[in-house]
This record gives sequence, structure tokens and C-alpha cells, in this order.
Amino acid sequence: MRQSQEILDGLITRYPALSGCRESIWDAFEMLFACLKEGKKLVLCGNGGSCADCDHITGELLKGFCKGRPLQETEKEALRKIDLERGEMLSNKLQKGLAVVNLCANTAAMTAVANDTDANLIFAQQLMGLGKEGDVLVCICPRGSAENILNAIAAARLQRMKILGMTAWDGGKMKGLCDVLIAAPEREVYCVQEMHLPIYHALCLMLEAAFFEE
Repeated sequence: MRQSQEILDGLITRYPALSGCRESIWDAFEMLFACLKEGKKLVLCGNGGSCADCDHITGELLKGFCKGRPLQETEKEALRKIDLERGEMLSNKLQKGLAVVNLCANTAAMTAVANDTDANLIFAQQLMGLGKEGDVLVCICPRGSAENILNAIAAARLQRMKILGMTAWDGGKMKGLCDVLIAAPEREVYCVQEMHLPIYHALCLMLEAAFFEE
């Protein structure tokens, strides 16, 4: 875990304003690491710019971020046996990924829920099918009070999931509802989002370092 600790140290050095979030960021890392180590998955949700952040995080976790994440030799050999034509290429180009699902990306499901039942259930309804015990729901919500996020937290609790929240300085209505809450020390939404990006970049780097040591 030393490299992950060094990444967190670097984040605080670059962004001293986040020093008060250091403990919660480390707690978030430990919770996400334990989830993935147990073969569970991360499930992401957010609105607007935070929806785009969910896309961003998903991209960093599903493939190599700052490391190559090569397949193991046994996996490479298995690919060569599975497909004689493509096995060599796949074994050299495919990378190891971390299990993450972005609820913001399922537009057919979201629009169906919004049209058929209630737009504030677009994430909660998906969790009724996708959420499993031991998974972690990552909710990015600057004001901490979006109804669809609060509904998602309730649905995740029903499925015995854990909750990581990323909000503004006071946590909004999400305060007290999350297992770990990272409250960026800003009030304006765009300023909060500017703080969220380096935080989740650091978390992605910390996870990559923990799972894919050189």
C-alpha cells in the first residue's frame, strides 16, 4: 500500500486545500479496495457534470490508467488456445480491468424509468437489478441533496451495498447516509467539481497501484 499512500501524499501536496479530506480519501480507498479485492464491483451515479465524472472514472478503471496492466502468462496462453487467429494480438493488447458499472450510461433504462414510473428513480431502479451485497455505490453530488441520488442510496442499502459519497463542504442531505463521505472544501458547484476531479483521479491511481504493482 506504500505507493497508494505516496499518491495520496502527492495529491495533498498539489492541493493543500484538500488536507482536511485526507482521512476520508484514505478511508474511501480502503473501502473500494476491499470491495474489488472480494470480487465485488463499484457502481457509479451522478447528475450533469457529475454524470460526466462517472464516465471519466469508469474509463480510468476499466483499462490501464498510468500502468500497462498486462495479462498474466496463463491468460495469454488461454487466449491463444481460444482463438488461433486473434489470440496473439489479444494477449498482447488486452489489459486487466477493475469492475465498475456506470448507471449514468444506461440511457434506455433511465428513459424507460423516467417515462413509466418516476424520473427520480433512474438510479434506484437500476440498483434493484445490478446492486449486490458487498458492492459499493459511489454517489457524486456537489450539493448532496439530489432526490435521485438519495433514492439510489436507499435502494443500495436495501441491497446491502456500501456507500461512498462525494459532496461539497457540508455534505447536504447525504451527510450521515454514507459509509464514507468526501466533502470537498468548497461551496459553489463548479468549484466543488474542480476539487472532485483530482480526488477521484487519486483514488483511481491508488487502486491501480494496489492491484497492479509493477
